[in-house]
Amino acid sequence: MAYRTEHPRPQFMRESWRCLNGQWDFEFDHGDSGLARGMNAPDAPFSLRIEVPFCPQSKLSGIENKDFMRAVWYRRKITLSAEELSGRVLLHFGAVDYFAEVFVNGKKCAEHRGGYLGFAADITDFVHEGENTLTLCAHDDERNGLTPCGKQSREFYSHGCDYTRTTGIWQTVWLEFVPTAHIEKVKFFPDAANATLSVLANVTGSGTLSVKASFEGKPMGQASGEITLGGQIMLTVPLAEKHLWELGVGGLYDLELTFGKDKVTSYFGLRTIDYSDKKFRLNGRSVFQRLILDQGFWPDGIYTATSDEELAADIDRCMAMGLNGARLHQKVFEERFLYHADKKGYIVWGEYPNWGLDHTRPEAAYGFIPEWLEEIERDFNHPSIVGWCPFNETWDIDGKKQFDPLLDLVYRVTKSADPTRPCIDTSGNFHVTTDIFDVHNYEQDPKAFAAAYAELSQGRITDVFANRQPFNSTLPFFVSEYGGIRWTEDASGWGYGNAPTSPEEFLARLKGLTDAMLDNPGIFGYCYTQLTDVEQEQNGLYTYRREPKFPPEVIAPIFSRKAAIED
Repeated sequence: MAYRTEHPRPQFMRESWRCLNGQWDFEFDHGDSGLARGMNAPDAPFSLRIEVPFCPQSKLSGIENKDFMRAVWYRRKITLSAEELSGRVLLHFGAVDYFAEVFVNGKKCAEHRGGYLGFAADITDFVHEGENTLTLCAHDDERNGLTPCGKQSREFYSHGCDYTRTTGIWQTVWLEFVPTAHIEKVKFFPDAANATLSVLANVTGSGTLSVKASFEGKPMGQASGEITLGGQIMLTVPLAEKHLWELGVGGLYDLELTFGKDKVTSYFGLRTIDYSDKKFRLNGRSVFQRLILDQGFWPDGIYTATSDEELAADIDRCMAMGLNGARLHQKVFEERFLYHADKKGYIVWGEYPNWGLDHTRPEAAYGFIPEWLEEIERDFNHPSIVGWCPFNETWDIDGKKQFDPLLDLVYRVTKSADPTRPCIDTSGNFHVTTDIFDVHNYEQDPKAFAAAYAELSQGRITDVFANRQPFNSTLPFFVSEYGGIRWTEDASGWGYGNAPTSPEEFLARLKGLTDAMLDNPGIFGYCYTQLTDVEQEQNGLYTYRREPKFPPEVIAPIFSRKAAIED
């Protein structure tokens, strides 16, 4: 039985697709010499089998090799019918870490650099009716300084807040069969004030593009337009009823897009966000962001959840604790997670796994910007995303400071790609150009923690990095990491500060730290570290196996009580 067979892109679905997850041939290539040895040939010798989409470091892959892997190879056979070959055949990879080369029947047809975003190859001209061979080589070097790898350990063992590595395929692989004239991509611009949706579509070929919106099965509006020779078209759909996307509720309109014989189903949320007057407002109402730091690691799948239900359950676990969103930390989460966030009314910050990238070097821009722009484009339509954060804690590297123009450039690129959301240039430190001034504070004494922000209304805070990032009191203020309280029954593992000696001490510390922000009228949100334990890091609200350390009904009142800044 194959894992993760649900459609990987709920916001861009066609009926004509085939999941390719399951058993593939597999081979290590420690010398990264496989191409020279002819590993791309359909009859090349492979000695192992792997369960896709789990990385070879994971238990569920069937390999479970946790060493560094310079390159790995995958192969499987597919059979195509004449009907499937009547249009175009697209081969999709949800994510391959890090540099992927794709071969069909021995010939190279695509490549992609970046371990976190998907890519597709039109393989129509490389396949034939009957049996075909797909081969992929993934090259990965987490220690070269130009490979973003997030929380993947650059040492042999996991340590501190760095965990087991991921190499190769770690998201769904699938085929899609599309007409020659088809929709390539769409971008949504909901207008809550005027109850309209504008759709910017890229298409191949000529025909009529039609867009129909509905809500809970009831027709809401439609629009159509002609396009010749491909390109872009913008349509505006007037909505018969206004249904706002809300926290904890969701509320999504369904969409059907047709272009000739091509049909795509999608959805969107109608909502407004702004950060004016130092508040976060959703649909005009000030709401406190009660976030969790979500690392997106799993004990048996590493980067990949065992099931779609488990992805959704992580959101439910957070909401049960009184939280309303997450920083999706040092990782680009799969689209299915964002789909569940959209459905449940769960707000998130889109981030990028910048650790591993040497941000002191100007050329780091080439290892960062292309895939970062892919993320913004892929996730632009998700109503759950309320901000972008490309970098996190840009510490000095080998005594060298960050290259400030790099952070400034990435901020400006982000705002150009998406002017509708705020951008935090680097969460925690060291700010260069940002829409929000955020800090990370793992002080464990609630009184000292509160004192650091007691004069926030007077435009002053206590910041240990004040010499590197002078406080800008005109910006909204966000404590985007705090807590990290180590808690295990035997006080083992790694965490921040001294572990409490009793459950009562844990709860008192959590309440004291959280109250300091909820009672401060100048703070619009917090982010608690973290959702679950991850390997040796033992500071989660849940264990790595997703068991609650404290009853959610005990924790929820601490996190969820009304904040001073809220309406």
